[in-house]
Amino acid sequence: MRRKASLILLALAVFCTAISPLMRWYAFPRLAKIPAGQYQNAVLEAKNPTLLDYGSMQAKKVPKVTIVQTLKGNVEASEEVEKSAGRDVVVWDSLSYVVGPDGKMVSQVPERYVFDAHSQAPVHPTGKYAETVDGDKVRRDGIEFKWPFLTEKRDYEYYDAQARVTRPIHYKGTQTFRGVKVYYFEQTIPWTEVPLPKTMPVKGITPESVAKTGTTRWYSTVRKFWVEPVTGAPVYGEEIQNNELRGGTLLGGRDKVTVFKGHVKMREDYIRSTVDLVKSNRVLVVLLTSYLPWGFLTLGLLLLALSLWLEARSRRPGEPEAAPEHEPEPVSA
Repeated sequence: MRRKASLILLALAVFCTAISPLMRWYAFPRLAKIPAGQYQNAVLEAKNPTLLDYGSMQAKKVPKVTIVQTLKGNVEASEEVEKSAGRDVVVWDSLSYVVGPDGKMVSQVPERYVFDAHSQAPVHPTGKYAETVDGDKVRRDGIEFKWPFLTEKRDYEYYDAQARVTRPIHYKGTQTFRGVKVYYFEQTIPWTEVPLPKTMPVKGITPESVAKTGTTRWYSTVRKFWVEPVTGAPVYGEEIQNNELRGGTLLGGRDKVTVFKGHVKMREDYIRSTVDLVKSNRVLVVLLTSYLPWGFLTLGLLLLALSLWLEARSRRPGEPEAAPEHEPEPVSA
């Protein structure tokens, strides 16, 4: 009986030990994915920034500028791109909508971001589902919005949608933010000539009309992210941003005029909701990468030890052997 139980425990030990690496290296890449239909938004604010009044072409201080950033998963586009990509793909249609202190639109820039659902590596489809910024086709060669699961302490390539370039975003250290362990990343985009938004706040002013005056738009920023490393999700972000118009006849003889200059920060209520969401998602990822693999391995080792102990008990010397049973011999008269 002990030997039979020992063999059963040994089989269970082998099963648990074998499933441990499968949870980490097989199940995790297939289960930890960004949902194709995910929807989320964030509100950021710049307090006391400098903003251009296009009516007078004068820059002035204003109480506040609000940026509403929306990410919406396009399920239909994801399914179409997956057919040619041969892997799970997420298509995010995003919109960055900037509102002035009077509640009127300052600018709006739509984007389409296509990436691998697990690794967050960019995917480059063609046709109607191609990557775009403000309606123009682009090619992203780095991450945007989100870091990979199990983010590492290293620099990453990050795509800047305004400058439409990919530049390193540098790991600057590990910190604690609102009780969450985070990696702090920072990227600097030096002064770069960039396109004007196609949707302008004043009728009659378009990128084409501005270009005819010889005036160009320039941009620089310092981008900061605090990223929870298990999920790869930023829990907080800031930008110290500058935008200018330079040269041409539109400025009335001036060399440059500030379009926007301010320190953009995530609004407090969105910080709290983002931290809560990341904390809950973190538990699911840790379950697949740590708790279950190590739990199955530990259980497998315990079952193996118990199996060996029962096997040794079954072979312990000195215990009386059971007498063999004999059939009674026939008695002859």
